[in-house]
Formats: sequence, C-alpha cells, structure tokens
Amino acid sequence: MKTKDKIILASCELFNQHGERAITTNHIAAHLGISPGNLYYHFRNKEDIIRSIYSEYESYILEAFRPYDVESESDLGFMVRYLDGMFKVMWRYRFFYANLADILNRDQELRKRYIEVQKKMDVQSSSALRILRDNGTVVLADIYIADLAQTLKMIITCWIGFQSAQKVDGTVSKDEIYQGVLRVLTTFRGYISDKARPEFDRIEAQYRQLLKQVETRSEASLADESLLDTLKPSDQ
Repeated sequence: MKTKDKIILASCELFNQHGERAITTNHIAAHLGISPGNLYYHFRNKEDIIRSIYSEYESYILEAFRPYDVESESDLGFMVRYLDGMFKVMWRYRFFYANLADILNRDQELRKRYIEVQKKMDVQSSSALRILRDNGTVVLADIYIADLAQTLKMIITCWIGFQSAQKVDGTVSKDEIYQGVLRVLTTFRGYISDKARPEFDRIEAQYRQLLKQVETRSEASLADESLLDTLKPSDQ
C-alpha cells in the first residue's frame, strides 16, 4: 500500500476511535511511524486528509445507494442492499457523521461537494420510493414521497451524532448503528402494503437477529457483517 493510502486509512481509523477533533497530523504521523514532513509531502494539512477520506465516502455511498434496478433486482434485494449500504457507510465513516456540522463549517469546498452529492441521493431515494409505490410494495401518495425520503435521510445522517451525545465519552458502538437501521425500518413500516408485509417482517426479523449477534460477538468478527451474508441465495 502506498504511503498516501496508508495515511488516509490510518486517519480514518484514528478519527473513528478518538474523534476527529482530538487527532492532529502529528498523531497520524506517529501512529504510522513516519515523520510529519513525510505526511506533509502527501497532504498539506488535516483538512486535506479529510477531503481525501470524503472522496472515498462519496464514491462509496453513490455505489451503495445506486438506483433501483427494476429488471434485475427484487424488492427484497433492493431494500436489503440499501440497508446494508447504510449500515456499512455509517460505521466506516462514523467520525464524519458524529461531527458533520463542524467539519462542513470549517471547509466550504467540502460543504459544496457534500450538498451536491446529497442532491443526487435525494433524487435516487425519491425515485426508488416511487418505484416501490408503483409496484405495490408501499402505499404512498406523491405528495409524501420527497418528505419520506428526507425523513429517512435525516435519521441516517443524524443518528450517530444523536447517539454520541447520549454518552459521556461520545463513543458509538456497532450495535447502536444497527439500532439506527431498525429505526429506519420502524419509520418505513407504516407505508408497507399488506402484500409486502410478510417480506418486510422477515427483513426486520433478520436485522433484529443481527443486532443480537453484534451485542454478543466481538467487533472484529463482525467487521463485514451484513444481512446479505445471512440470506440464502434463494431468498434474495
């Protein structure tokens, strides 16, 4: 792995573990066993590192939340992919969610990039909800589609900050991320049609089971856990 990539990876890990505000470029260099000068050869400052991490985050969410493929993807497959993508991005970049307003207030260029990608996400989310409405999976009038999409995004965006505010040390655990996933399902439940409810109930039950597993197993063993991993091919 190239030094620049190592710096990005280590920075994200340290930001997640200790909080972005508590970590300096000197901390990152010391963690990697390199000189501050070597780090500054690749990045001008910590904000430059955060921008590089954000580029990874941006690419990840656009792929994880890509538009619903009507021809090749079932409603179950779409919902599971969306929830798994949501869980993974929240956990992988939890420092960003925990300190979103502060990070964006310090960097107006990053704020503009964030707003642009969120606009794309709004379009994709509304389009997916419209498709689910048209195929009878959800019961939802046109007037409420954008509102529901915004509500779901608000839960996802604010969940980690909300959870960390409840802790003296501000840490967030993986089981609390899964609780956020279940909160999204709870919000979504009121719009599920009768014909889709058995399928929806099965998805929710699977996530509640995963939450129990997270609460009893080590974090390392659950690094890549997802509902997709627990479903049999015939279920997807």
